[in-house]
Amino acid sequence: MNWLLLFLILLLMSIAGTVYLVTRFHRFSFIEKLGKKHKLLSWLVSLLPLGGIACLGFINFYSVIVTLLHLIIFWLIADLIAFTMRKVLKKERRFNIEGVCVLVFTAVYLFIGWHNAHNVIVTPYTLNTDKAIDGGSIRVVGFADSHIGITLDGDGMSRQIERIQAENPDIVVIAGDFVDDDSNRSDMVKACEALGKLHTTYGVYFVSGNHDNGYMPDSRDFTIEELYSELENNNVTVLEDETVMVTNNFAIVGRKDKHDETRKNISELTKNIPSSAYTLVLDHQPNDYDNEAAANVDLVYSGHTHGGHIWPSGYVGLWIGANDFVYGYTKRSNTDFIVTSGISGWAIPFKTGTVSEYNVIDIRSKE
Repeated sequence: MNWLLLFLILLLMSIAGTVYLVTRFHRFSFIEKLGKKHKLLSWLVSLLPLGGIACLGFINFYSVIVTLLHLIIFWLIADLIAFTMRKVLKKERRFNIEGVCVLVFTAVYLFIGWHNAHNVIVTPYTLNTDKAIDGGSIRVVGFADSHIGITLDGDGMSRQIERIQAENPDIVVIAGDFVDDDSNRSDMVKACEALGKLHTTYGVYFVSGNHDNGYMPDSRDFTIEELYSELENNNVTVLEDETVMVTNNFAIVGRKDKHDETRKNISELTKNIPSSAYTLVLDHQPNDYDNEAAANVDLVYSGHTHGGHIWPSGYVGLWIGANDFVYGYTKRSNTDFIVTSGISGWAIPFKTGTVSEYNVIDIRSKE
């Protein structure tokens, strides 16, 4: 609900800011000159750039909103700087230099954001443990938040899974939000079939996220049960508050999403795991850190935050208490925590606060 309120506020800001933008476009010299002879026409011309931005609606509604918000905010900052400089230098405005700078800066900034969202990088981690691990080490490749459809369709996910195969994983883990409300069955099936072609030592494991269940049941042409069926038919182990001993000394705990009222406490899920076993917890949302650290698990792998996605939204999530951590690695007590920024992201095809990634996690025994 907090996020819905935030998006509503952003929408209202976008509408109000549209008026401001029109007045900024009207300040370009050629439009001002036009306005001296044809006032109404000059204002109509000032609306044309908004029409160009509206074309982003062919991608989706959120692309329009994000572009408008960045343009509004950058222009406000530029206006403030230009106003201050004119006061200090005691000069009148002659050219709309700030306007040109804003348009160029916004275009470059969002182009980089587009690249960050669509270009998937590999982020490695090496973790050491005092516990015994068969062979002395184990390689876990993990990803989350593919939200199939926004930057990665079925074919795109298949190509990323081929890259994951090249990492020679012992285990592959998927930390939720594999699909979204607007994912289609064809892409979902292709992505699941690609997972079925993975060759690993100990298998592929999946936990659901808030979007896998869907917020709008009629918005896509498959159900969560059909997703689970496709995953399982392709040798992916779906864990719903379940624990599996991968080896005699390595356990994986898959937690239900935070919003599932039937979700069990982490202490209940780990009570039968030998203390000598290394325990990897898959938990889509990173917001139960105190309890997970108290349960003395070794590693918690999460997604959900998209690493902040659009800066500074990650800090907003921390401020309102939605998440315990936004991105990367941290440690509490004896427990390592990793939050991935996601191999894709929800709805918005830009990432200005982070990158798209999957993780290669090498866990090495000191023994």
